[in-house]
Amino acid sequence: MNQRKLEMLLEAIEGFSDPEIELEQYQTPSPLAAEILHFAFMQGDLDDSVQDLGCGTGILAIGAKLLGVRNVVGYDADPRALEIAKINAKKFGVEANFIFSDIAGIKGHVKTTLMNPPFGARIKGKDRSFISSALRTSDVIYSIHNRGSFAFIQKFIKPAIITHSYVAKFPIKRIFNFHKKERKVIEVEIYRITVPGYNQNSVQFKVSNL
Repeated sequence: MNQRKLEMLLEAIEGFSDPEIELEQYQTPSPLAAEILHFAFMQGDLDDSVQDLGCGTGILAIGAKLLGVRNVVGYDADPRALEIAKINAKKFGVEANFIFSDIAGIKGHVKTTLMNPPFGARIKGKDRSFISSALRTSDVIYSIHNRGSFAFIQKFIKPAIITHSYVAKFPIKRIFNFHKKERKVIEVEIYRITVPGYNQNSVQFKVSNL
């Protein structure tokens, strides 16, 4: 499946019904989700098992399933978002395991993490627990962060390394009262991170439901 077709499919994903500002629930735009998923696919990182940390309504997890990933799990601390994710998965006829869990407490191991973590705009450092959990439970990580985060991320993840990074557009619709514009486009950075000890032939998929 090419990137444009995937993007068109993901446009049908239902977003948050009542987003929470403290959780920084900004829906990953379908063009950006398709771009990241296609990038991961071309790198050979969607051939085994995938987890989506802070999966929200499931756009990255469902996109991974549409690209043929066998085992996919999404974690989120918002049960309402998870219910929408399950509805979205059913709409697309795919099976993904959506689990209610605090991100810091997840267990198990997958080959690849896909995530759009909170940027820390409301609670400084909110993204750190997502990064730490991804480093602990996966071999390859694709993550979205505010532009200008490279130096911090590079230092925080050591001895893991950023193998690829690029700048992308992230359109944000007016969903909270403090938003002044109907639509604002910000620049974000996408990182591909590899964790030391990564062995493509020894990856196993294990999920613990807390």
